[in-house]
Amino acid sequence: MSVNDQDPTGDLLIKEVDEDLRREQYTKLWKAYGKYAVAGAVAIVLGVAGHQVWLSWRDKQFQKEAAQFAAAENLIDGGKQREAEAKLTEIAKADGTGFPMAAAFRQAQLQSEAGDITGAVATYDTLSHSGAPVLFRDLAVLKSAMLTLDSADPETLVKKLQPLADAGNPWHFTATEMLALVANRRGDHAQAISYYKKLADDAGAPQDIRARATEMLAALGGTSAAAKPEKG
Repeated sequence: MSVNDQDPTGDLLIKEVDEDLRREQYTKLWKAYGKYAVAGAVAIVLGVAGHQVWLSWRDKQFQKEAAQFAAAENLIDGGKQREAEAKLTEIAKADGTGFPMAAAFRQAQLQSEAGDITGAVATYDTLSHSGAPVLFRDLAVLKSAMLTLDSADPETLVKKLQPLADAGNPWHFTATEMLALVANRRGDHAQAISYYKKLADDAGAPQDIRARATEMLAALGGTSAAAKPEKG
């Protein structure tokens, strides 16, 4: 976000306060409202000014983090994964949920691609307990679970994924499909069929997920509503 894109509300408030002070003579303002009212007006001006300083700092910080993230991507493109991961780790330690969060996700991806599943899972788990928006914390949970579907304790995976499978969660289709995989892994085919049927019959589910669910239902001996012949 550039300085020109900042919310003009702060500037407008400063102008309004300045105009009020010019219109009203200081003596009249003092008599009408007293010294506490004047102090309050000054506090407003100082508060808005402080907010503008903070916005300026935030914009500079954003530009700095953007440049650092771009440098890390250049290192990745150049095949310098270790150097890139070190830089991403540095960015991820910064305050905020913009580039620091993106850097942590990128770091976990690099770790996974390098075969460091333990490190990637740890990075995702840290993200899932961070101050990032809920959408991205849940995504970190999904990413972590994906890497350990074949190795983690099934009950632990279910505890992680079950809250994300609620209908109101943006990731519920993916979480439900993963719960079906966990159920199938532990031999609970009836539960797996139930999950796959729910996905196959949901018109709101992504087409690729519905297609996979239908195929898995057929493999497990289940049938979706869409696959049932119509009664004549």
